[in-house]
Amino acid sequence: MSAYDTSRRPEDLTESERDKLERNWTELLQELRVIQTGTQILTGFLLTLPFQAKFQTLGSAQVTLYLCLVVGAALATALALAPVSVHRALFRHRAKAQIVNTGNRLAIATLTVVSLVLTGTMVFVFDMVAGDVAAIVAGIAALVVLAALWVALPLAVRPR
Repeated sequence: MSAYDTSRRPEDLTESERDKLERNWTELLQELRVIQTGTQILTGFLLTLPFQAKFQTLGSAQVTLYLCLVVGAALATALALAPVSVHRALFRHRAKAQIVNTGNRLAIATLTVVSLVLTGTMVFVFDMVAGDVAAIVAGIAALVVLAALWVALPLAVRPR
């Protein structure tokens, strides 16, 4: 019976520890590709704003928020790329478990920073377009949606 036999239940299939680490690393790389693309788009958007005419009219609080968002986007990009550096440093050192565990932690940290930058970007844009109250509502809504989709949903569908 092959490992691809569909008559077998997934929990009956055996997987070596090495195969599991390779599969986990491959899945993590796919997730990091998605994170990196989203982070690059968000960073690109933020970096174009100072070249807009309305940017000159920002108040000091808005400029501070903007600069915090740029720093956050740069941090998210650095975090999303860090697993590549870890892999390069530990490649051929029989450290796949450490690579996968560190990459997983970095991916979670990246998602956390991205959620803060997305929320802050919503606050910034809504503040510019609709004012303080709308910005606060948009920020709270963004946090709630991100927490629901990125934390609550995965926990709800996780096998027990």
